Amino acid sequence: MQENSLNRANRERPTVIEVGGEPLGVVVPEADGYRFLAVKLPAFPIDGQHFPNIELAHLAVANAVREGDAA
Repeated sequence: MQENSLNRANRERPTVIEVGGEPLGVVVPEADGYRFLAVKLPAFPIDGQHFPNIELAHLAVANAVREGDAA
């Protein structure tokens, strides 16, 4: 019984999203994907957005940083 609880806890942990070695936020699992929570200013434009997978969240964060650098 305890083993199942531990496995679920590992799956529900936030995943850090880094761009250029800098952590900019985390994605937290939701029922149908992941929600991004920004922790650094360059990623705030996409704070709270929902993504179907972690890879798309990472791409969106990288794009937000790139667009912020261009401004």
